[in-house]
Amino acid sequence: MRILDRFMHPPAPRFAPLGTEAAARLAAIHASAFARGWSTLDFERLMAERGVVTDGLFLGRAAKPAGFVLSRIVLDEAEIITVAVTTEARGRGHARPLLVHHLDALSRRGVARVHLEVEEGNAPALALYRRLHFETTGRREGYYRKPDGTRVTALTMALAL
Repeated sequence: MRILDRFMHPPAPRFAPLGTEAAARLAAIHASAFARGWSTLDFERLMAERGVVTDGLFLGRAAKPAGFVLSRIVLDEAEIITVAVTTEARGRGHARPLLVHHLDALSRRGVARVHLEVEEGNAPALALYRRLHFETTGRREGYYRKPDGTRVTALTMALAL
């Protein structure tokens, strides 16, 4: 660390669209955040689909994303398929500005309503979505399978943009 770094504020997070070239990095981030991570090929295929939008979070001068959000747009609605941040960046308030940036990008593309699903026990994610005014619209009992084989409920949520 340079001496000046102690007195200067760190650079603001940056956000940028991501393409399939980032698939391996996204797979690694996803695997660190979820019990059942997706492969690089899974990300490459998904990101190559028409209507899929992926935004990355970049911290400091990093060239690799520290997080991402991936959505699929169909007509005037979108589904947030996944959001993940690296282990090192979690709990530092980065997910909210990333998601706000992504929601703004979706709105600029004509999206009027955004849907997502989240594990009922994922308190940090639920707090984030509720702070952004997502509302619970339904429940899917036993939707997610945990590593130990048990099943947990998914909540469906939506937000009008």
